[in-house]
Amino acid sequence: MSRIGRLPITVPAGVTVEIAENNKVTVKGPKGTLVKELPVEMEIKQEGETIVVTRPNDLKRMKSLHGLTRTLINNMVVGVTAGYEKVLEINGVGYRAAKSGNKLTLSLGYSHPVDMIDPEGVETVLEGQNKITVKGIDKEKVGQYAAEIRDKRRPEPYKGKGIKYADEVIRRKVGKTGKK
Repeated sequence: MSRIGRLPITVPAGVTVEIAENNKVTVKGPKGTLVKELPVEMEIKQEGETIVVTRPNDLKRMKSLHGLTRTLINNMVVGVTAGYEKVLEINGVGYRAAKSGNKLTLSLGYSHPVDMIDPEGVETVLEGQNKITVKGIDKEKVGQYAAEIRDKRRPEPYKGKGIKYADEVIRRKVGKTGKK
């Protein structure tokens, strides 16, 4: 039995969950509204202040969809109440970020600045010139945009230069040594 799939999702006060046909789930909360179509095979029921996901049978595909469906609904509920954020740090001499409107401009040692436009539903906030916070209500979009920013200059293992997540640890390598 899927241990995560069995857990009921508690719906906090101020959040409304609507389950339409074809498992189209709409979650409305203080931070906004999220809509997602979930796998049709799963049975999603709202029982008072909780949501329960059940699966029709014990096929491997159903077992894997069970936990996934429950987690996706839970992520939507957390998103509209608390929201999600990822913090990125820029390390390196001359590496910096600037923001104007919804455009993020990164100077990463290339011959040109790298411009990125915030996608809909995601916002970036700068703290100083080398700390970027990506915020939003959709966990998937926040994680994807943070990964795209990080991909512009991944951290390298010798000097630790590049864009890394705040909680990421870069395994450092020892450089080459000269002959005696």
